[in-house]
Amino acid sequence: MAELKRLAKKRSQIYPPKTMRIAKQDIKPRLNVPGAIARQQLNFGDATGYGALAGEYFSLKAGTDIAPLLKGLPTDSCQSPHWGYLIEGQVTVSYLDGTEESVSGGDLFYWPPGHSVKVGRDAEVILFSPQAEHCAVIDHLKKKLDDLMKGSA
Repeated sequence: MAELKRLAKKRSQIYPPKTMRIAKQDIKPRLNVPGAIARQQLNFGDATGYGALAGEYFSLKAGTDIAPLLKGLPTDSCQSPHWGYLIEGQVTVSYLDGTEESVSGGDLFYWPPGHSVKVGRDAEVILFSPQAEHCAVIDHLKKKLDDLMKGSA
């Protein structure tokens, strides 16, 4: 995990994101011809140093807050970066520096390692995440949930 944190810090220094989320209308078309518009946001995160990526689909209910489940991970936060698209809903992402960002339906986003998520409105989310790093986080969340269920039984 120390190596992961070092790589994430180095990556953020080399490729500092200008924004963590961007709405479709804020991306200028690179190609605009009858029948096709292509928009492209360059330098939208960096996957150097990661292995296989997982494609993920999350359905999240309003009020879901993963922060308590992240306790026990380094910095008590998600250790995986994510690139994704919020199909619908609204989520608030909290970062280690104390900043928060609202992501709404139709937004593309990049969340670097060191974040947490709280759902404001029911959300449908597509994520692309480094497989090993995010599987470790999901395994941690599942264990926390199992422990909670055992405690309430």
